[in-house]
Amino acid sequence: MEIIRVKDANEGGKKAFEIIANGMQNGAKVLGLATGSTPVPMYKEMTDSDLDFSNMTSVNLDEYVGLGGDDAQSYRFFMNDHLFNHKPFKETFVPNGKASDLAAECKRYDQVIADHPIDIQILGIGRNGHIGFNEPGTSFTSSTHLVQLTQSTINANKIYFDKVEDVPTQALSMGIGSIMKSKKIILMAFGDAKADAIKGMIDGKVSEDLPASVLQNHADVTVIIDDAAGSKL
Repeated sequence: MEIIRVKDANEGGKKAFEIIANGMQNGAKVLGLATGSTPVPMYKEMTDSDLDFSNMTSVNLDEYVGLGGDDAQSYRFFMNDHLFNHKPFKETFVPNGKASDLAAECKRYDQVIADHPIDIQILGIGRNGHIGFNEPGTSFTSSTHLVQLTQSTINANKIYFDKVEDVPTQALSMGIGSIMKSKKIILMAFGDAKADAIKGMIDGKVSEDLPASVLQNHADVTVIIDDAAGSKL
């Protein structure tokens, strides 16, 4: 596990972009992508660059249940707004939060991942150590599944909604087992609110109580953090 310290999220985004650009030069074709505020500077680096993504495929981590791609709070909308509308990809995959059969949608998305093995997976980390929407207690062998979001995750996401009652309580998430099949993983974390999770992920025991701790078992992980997120290491 390589740890890169940066001064802030903007520098972190530049570092992550450099790794992606280098990976593409070395044959990477599929990016596993994340949403939320953490990767936004990285997406800006991507859209401001002269890199051509038209032969690249993206597979997103998750989506809220009940939100379609035209909903401004959906992760499909987020990805279009921050990246895909500016840098067209060959193919882009996000779970369908409006699917009438969620179990079937999970199986469909597992097949998407199987058909497009992820070369570089981007991750953030929740305050409780979740990656994707894999909350504490999620099996390390899990595939795409329906998640009941914890109250702490709902509270963390309410800043994107008019009121907490509007925050979806369920999501579809790529499983931890699927994430771990990625060839390379880049995890970014900024701010002191992530310090406990980063400490547990890097120095704690590997436990499903802290999902991100499983990354200790992956062969190629780069962790990009600022001093605040790394303050308890």
